[in-house]
Amino acid sequence: MAQDGSTMDEDALVPGVAPYDGPAGGWGALRAVAVAIKDQMGASADTRALLRMNQPDGFDCPGCAWPDPRHTSSFEFCENGAKAVTWEATPKRVDPDFFATHSVSDLWQWTDHRLEDAGRLTHPLRYDPATDHYVPIDWDEAIARIGEGLNALDHADQAEFYCSGRASNEAAFLYQLFARAFGTNNFPDCSNMCHEATSVGLAKSIGLGKGSVTLEDFDQADAIFCIGHNPGTNHPRMLSTLAAAARRGVPIIVANPLRERGLERFKSPQHPTEMLTPKATRLASAYHQVKVGGDLPMLRGIMKALLASDAQDLAAGGPGLLDRAFIAEHTVGIEALRAEIDVQDWEALEQGSGLSRAAMESMAQVYATARKVIICYGMGITQHRHGTQNVQQIANLLLMRGNFGRPGAGICPLRGHSNVQGDRTVGITELPKEDMLARLDARFGIASPRKPGHSAVEALAAMASGDARALIALGGNLAVAMPDPQLCFPAFRKLDLAVHILTKFNRSCLLPARETIVLPCLGRTELDVQASGPQWVTVEDSMSMVHASRGRLKPAAEGLKSEPAIVAAMARATLGDGGIDWEWLVADYDRIRDAIEAVFPDFRDFNNRVRVPGGFRLTVGPAQRQWPTPDGKAHFLTAGDGGAHVLEDRLMLATIRSHDQYNTTIYGLNDRYRGITGRRDILFMNAADMARLGIAHGDRVDVVAAPDRVLAGQTAIHHDIAPGSVAAYYPEANGLLPLDGHDRQSGTPAYKTIPVLIRPAA
Repeated sequence: MAQDGSTMDEDALVPGVAPYDGPAGGWGALRAVAVAIKDQMGASADTRALLRMNQPDGFDCPGCAWPDPRHTSSFEFCENGAKAVTWEATPKRVDPDFFATHSVSDLWQWTDHRLEDAGRLTHPLRYDPATDHYVPIDWDEAIARIGEGLNALDHADQAEFYCSGRASNEAAFLYQLFARAFGTNNFPDCSNMCHEATSVGLAKSIGLGKGSVTLEDFDQADAIFCIGHNPGTNHPRMLSTLAAAARRGVPIIVANPLRERGLERFKSPQHPTEMLTPKATRLASAYHQVKVGGDLPMLRGIMKALLASDAQDLAAGGPGLLDRAFIAEHTVGIEALRAEIDVQDWEALEQGSGLSRAAMESMAQVYATARKVIICYGMGITQHRHGTQNVQQIANLLLMRGNFGRPGAGICPLRGHSNVQGDRTVGITELPKEDMLARLDARFGIASPRKPGHSAVEALAAMASGDARALIALGGNLAVAMPDPQLCFPAFRKLDLAVHILTKFNRSCLLPARETIVLPCLGRTELDVQASGPQWVTVEDSMSMVHASRGRLKPAAEGLKSEPAIVAAMARATLGDGGIDWEWLVADYDRIRDAIEAVFPDFRDFNNRVRVPGGFRLTVGPAQRQWPTPDGKAHFLTAGDGGAHVLEDRLMLATIRSHDQYNTTIYGLNDRYRGITGRRDILFMNAADMARLGIAHGDRVDVVAAPDRVLAGQTAIHHDIAPGSVAAYYPEANGLLPLDGHDRQSGTPAYKTIPVLIRPAA
């Protein structure tokens, strides 16, 4: 019998489904890296680039935003980081001959994996509706058409400026300058789809929408809580940090609906002695399978148990378990929170979370007995209709015992793309602050708009209604990343102008507007030469460290332009010779960094500080017990009637990534740690739920969120997942979620709480 309740015989009957008994990392990771190198790069000498990833004189990993250790190893990369690099540095090419052979209608039938696996873009392209083919176009003509298209709009707010989290600080800064000089704050951003609940929630709670910890804090923590994230797939380099903590006896408390191997045990592929032993490092000291959507009741239960223990300690003559001095000096609002917690019923909390009272009390006990606690969380917390409240309850829990501004303690939101946090820092936001706009206007002699712009959900709604007529996309695969393809795909086709700036062709390009242009750009790994010579860029990791990234590989094609150069060219074609010398800025990226410093004071002495190996950390007030809120205090915040309300006959579905996947990029069709090989049509279900519904392991089923929202033909399998919960792969399951299914405070789509029915496949 397998851990999830299935049998080996059952699994043998389902092609591509078999238990995986190995640890995270280990020989499986090494084999996967070898396969990725062979499939994408062959015998290319560019494989040496892997040795420069995350090194002080190398390039930042194009994958996750986990920080680099200060004592950087000889090779500091993980399996999925290697996949990201080989995916970009592949010798495969999609050139004009490729597009002459394949029409858009033909390519639409390809899988997302096959589309990107075809290779790197080499030439600017324009969609020709007469032939249904993309055709090559000269760079100057492409840029001129973009300027003409933008200037043909009735007003600037008819344009949407989307930014991917992989764009550098330099590219993102120029991009926001271009859009604001044009006249709009419409910045739909990949942050809107992942950690916007963090940005909104923590800003109201502690005054800053970022984490408070450093990598070094993990070396001093007395306890680590991991809630709603899967480090084995989404941020694998974190596993080394967790393993080091586990080996020194730090309790690691996990709350997650699925039992994920990357939270259970780990064997580092980069430590030969460890690889030659049969043992792996156990990570989770306790694993609580909270049901999908049950995080808020769970957090309330932990706080209720903590408050009860605090009262008991006071009654026994003790000092209590809360840090009352910290609370009195640094916070407001605890009485309102206490009142909300007091009325919570244990039976309701158990039902809502899927956990027993004893389980929540045990979590509270670990928390109360540790002086220095870090709480890590991912999109299992944020991608809910109540994501903002989830984030704020985590902050509440930390505030109760003063776990801010203390070495080894704090809050750790786990970001996705390697510069998604940096893009926001340098101005990619639909809700800019007045002081930033004033400095931007003063530096460049423009009049930035003050009207709030569109988030990602708002941008797609505007495109669907016809209020938005142009989209400039700096990277990404927006159409596929968003929920509700039934609405989003036609919205793309309504546009007058669509521009995609990419290293690889993707499905968003197959939704042509009246005028559609695809511009190939340099990747993170490639040498960028401008008028003053070779350039480098900067990125910000998830712990607010800003450091340099230097590509060294030969560009994938002659004539490829960098993202900053493309942005500058579009800006000049649109705005003319106004007061901004775009060519001068791009000629030497130091000049862009000087401009960033002028607009954002936290980047003081930018060019000098970032040249120090490892870079520098931006100001994180809560780490020094400074709270940049209006009243200068951290705020305990109530959640109100937050939480998932589901009909009794419904299960709650969460969309998940496979191990061979990063966001919408699908590197392969395997999900090794979950025992899936060569397929993605999988619905992960609890064995008891399947028995109750009369579904056998391997049955074909339809997943129904509404009569017009059906994920058809999925293979249901037994998996170790919380009762009442199911999971399916993103983006295939995106059609189950309507565009308006999002957190009302942050706009974050509720990819992780979709009520569904399961029925036999039609």
